[in-house]
Amino acid sequence: MSTLVIWIMGAGLLLINIILRTRLLRLEASLKALRDPQEYLSYLHNQAKTTQNNKVAAIKALRKKYPELSLIEANKLWQQIQ
Repeated sequence: MSTLVIWIMGAGLLLINIILRTRLLRLEASLKALRDPQEYLSYLHNQAKTTQNNKVAAIKALRKKYPELSLIEANKLWQQIQ
């Protein structure tokens, strides 16, 4: 009986996790859609000047300010300004 309760609780927690993760992904997508890509590029360009073209430091600062950006997206932006 207690095993059944544990399984039901685990399934419930898994469903809650899936729902919350989906909601978070939707919010990140809508936030990314609202921002202008030029805003990312201008901030990254300023960071490149500040950090003497240090790629890692500039991308780290960009992702700290805009956490919705993935590392791959930030790297593509870096390649655009080079």
